[in-house]
Amino acid sequence: MNVYLLQVVNGIGVGMLYFLLAVGLSIVFGLLRFVNFAHGAFYLLGAYFCYQAMQWSMNFWSALVVVPIVVGAIAWIVEKVVLRHVYAQQHEFHILATVGLALVIQECAIIAWGPIGDNVPVPDVLNGVVMWGSFIYPKYRLFVIAFTAVLAGILWWVLEGTRLGSAVRAGSESSEMVALLGINVTRIFSLVFALGAGTAALAGVLAAPIRGVEPFMGIEALGVAFVVVVVGGMGNFLGALVGGLLVGIVQSVMSTLWPEGARLMIYVAMAAVLLLRPNGLLGRTA
Repeated sequence: MNVYLLQVVNGIGVGMLYFLLAVGLSIVFGLLRFVNFAHGAFYLLGAYFCYQAMQWSMNFWSALVVVPIVVGAIAWIVEKVVLRHVYAQQHEFHILATVGLALVIQECAIIAWGPIGDNVPVPDVLNGVVMWGSFIYPKYRLFVIAFTAVLAGILWWVLEGTRLGSAVRAGSESSEMVALLGINVTRIFSLVFALGAGTAALAGVLAAPIRGVEPFMGIEALGVAFVVVVVGGMGNFLGALVGGLLVGIVQSVMSTLWPEGARLMIYVAMAAVLLLRPNGLLGRTA
């Protein structure tokens, strides 16, 4: 029985990382109606910048703070210089622009760090395990669960209890109406895009000590992020949280029951949700 309990707790930890990865993608789509295929590349940058920070003898805690800010700033510049010019175009242009951006970032990572992956050490204070009777669990994974839960609460407060959050929620309904109220919609777009990239980078930093870094991890992350967003409902914060937890638990439990099909089962779960609720578990009818 402890094996399945362990896998459920593992699934919660993985699911919270999936939530952190997907929530930015969901919010950007909800506000901008812009499908960002470069989202996984910001996760890749977060992981590799964490790795590089450790190579420069910075500690993990500094990277946890600095890396998301740096990646968010990069995303803010990219949005202003490149992506802003394709918002009004058809979705095909969105796909071409963001896929091209993702490939550029991936190739730059290969040039800078090589095609072979590497490991990122767990912080010394989080090495080892916690024991509750016969239940044993790594300290770092418990930290990831607790940290992402607190961060989810902060993000919820930002979106529900601040002026920025009100503007984002109103903009997801009608950006024209928000502009008529005197709010700089373009600035809101840039801030939301940078916030989405920063949360993806933060997920990359947290995931690096668990799975290491390699130049193709952004592609895998993008696929999972889309599954989470589709399961939870596009443009929905709570949907990203529920979708991330569901996908993480399904994948983790299935890795015990059917290891070869664990990855496949998250897509089976997505198909089952779409058959029952085409707009996702918490998605709204268009």
